[in-house]
Amino acid sequence: MPNKIVSLALQGGGSHGAFTWGVLDRLLEDGRLSFEGISGASAGAMNAAVMAQGYVQDGREGARASLERFWSSLSTREPFDFIQPDAAAAMPNPTPMPGMQALLAMTRFFSPAQLNPLDINPLRDILVEQVDFERLREQREIKLFIAATQVSTGTLKIFRNRELSVEALLASACLPSLHRPIEIDGEAYWDGGLTANPPIFPLLHSCAARDVMVVLLHPSRRAGTPSTSHDIGQRLSEISFSSAFFTELSGLALAKREAENSTLAFGSLERRLRQLNMHMIDASELMEQLTNLSKLNTQASFIRSLHQQGRERAGEWLEQNFALVGQTSTFDLGRFLQ
Repeated sequence: MPNKIVSLALQGGGSHGAFTWGVLDRLLEDGRLSFEGISGASAGAMNAAVMAQGYVQDGREGARASLERFWSSLSTREPFDFIQPDAAAAMPNPTPMPGMQALLAMTRFFSPAQLNPLDINPLRDILVEQVDFERLREQREIKLFIAATQVSTGTLKIFRNRELSVEALLASACLPSLHRPIEIDGEAYWDGGLTANPPIFPLLHSCAARDVMVVLLHPSRRAGTPSTSHDIGQRLSEISFSSAFFTELSGLALAKREAENSTLAFGSLERRLRQLNMHMIDASELMEQLTNLSKLNTQASFIRSLHQQGRERAGEWLEQNFALVGQTSTFDLGRFLQ
């Protein structure tokens, strides 16, 4: 029996992307799904490119090995060891804090150029070492759609296969408070999660697969109303990195409903919407327990724990929903219709 074909949309979320690694690892190990296209922002973009890199070299096992190598390399580096001691000393009324909390506190007073004058980025070294961008640009097995945000206009930029480079991936993961904008062809870019986290429309317009599977990292709902400054700040950050995605889902839900209610489907997009099946793998309960600060946690034990959680969640999803792939949605888009 031929494999069922899906496209993937991978959300960003820093180190929480190790959960997505676990999901992909389990899906690849299962072997019953093939992947036509992958869209991603930030950590989702890293997972997309690294998975495709391994896949074109050595199939499923190559993809699994490539993801393992990337996350293992990331978990042995200190991504923010570029912080200058003199910058820390210059903080108004400095208060001793653990490293990551100190970093976030300093971003309130110093720009990335001041905190990191040499523009050191260990992620660049990992990508240059592990990803053959020329081969990625030439391969046609997996279509890639990497999201970044154009600083000058605040609009979404999608980098496709032929445009892929280390700069495109770094742009997709460029947090404005921590890194200088990434310049490509005279334009500056920030994190793609600000405008699409992850983008769905390229998978509809440029892929033929009926099924789109989204891997979410941000909790879709939090109980209670935040009251402390810390909780308010965390919720605002979650909303800012999820609002564009939920807006896109709302528009998609409306368009799909109208297409299904039409007597005849004359246009290719209308027919595509009628056939579209949406699926979602997430771990809302787990992500509700994690703070924004943990997105900067690259400790091996934390990365491995998220990877295992992703594998388990994907295994549960396959057991419950695999038979429905190609037949119907397992995620109700109608919840986004008001």
